Amino acid sequence: MAANPVVLVLGAGPRIGASVAEKFASNGYKVAVASRSGSGTKTAQGILSLKVDFTKPDTIPALFDAVKSEFHASPSVVVYNVAALTNPPDKDSVLSISAESVASDLNVNTISPYVAAQQAVSGWETLPKETKKTFIYTGNIMNISIVPIPAMLDLGMGKSASAFWIGLADTTYSARGFRSVLQRKALSRLFLTCSLGSFMLMSVTGMVNLRAWRSTALHMANSMHSWRTIRRMCHGTPRS
Repeated sequence: MAANPVVLVLGAGPRIGASVAEKFASNGYKVAVASRSGSGTKTAQGILSLKVDFTKPDTIPALFDAVKSEFHASPSVVVYNVAALTNPPDKDSVLSISAESVASDLNVNTISPYVAAQQAVSGWETLPKETKKTFIYTGNIMNISIVPIPAMLDLGMGKSASAFWIGLADTTYSARGFRSVLQRKALSRLFLTCSLGSFMLMSVTGMVNLRAWRSTALHMANSMHSWRTIRRMCHGTPRS
């Protein structure tokens, strides 16, 4: 078992992904990041860089295998910070986007994070019960509000679908006596806590404050049981 907790950041771009990875590393986590430009080696800071194609969900399990092989433990924190959209060929017609492009973007926005969540839960079962376990998904406002821009079609479809499966997991786990909480702090997000861990939708609206985002992600991973219950983003009604 690793002496330090492990975090896997899926989608390690130069803004949110890289910043979150650095924040966790500075707080004692062993860090792995996955992106299209991953090197398959460790950086000078000891961060494991993995290469992945998020349009191919069947490649996601190999990332978790690589993390466990390198750090001798499954990641207790998984951050999915990837998104895809396709601009319509006809800028005035939302339905001019090809079905192939829609399917590819749905893989990135919905299917790959779903597979990642499955892998996260499987790995959590191998960790000590007292270990805090967190799955964070970067969402947006489009699961509750229609953004009237044709280019948002694929992104809105995918993020809304992912908000639903997170919400459905909430309902399922709550029926089994597990607690679901939603809190607003620096950003809005869904935080679903169950016996195995927690699922969260972080909804980013407007300009992203990287310092707030990465600090919030770390706080969620380290102190998830302390927050007050608010249920808002996915269902719009409070629940105790």
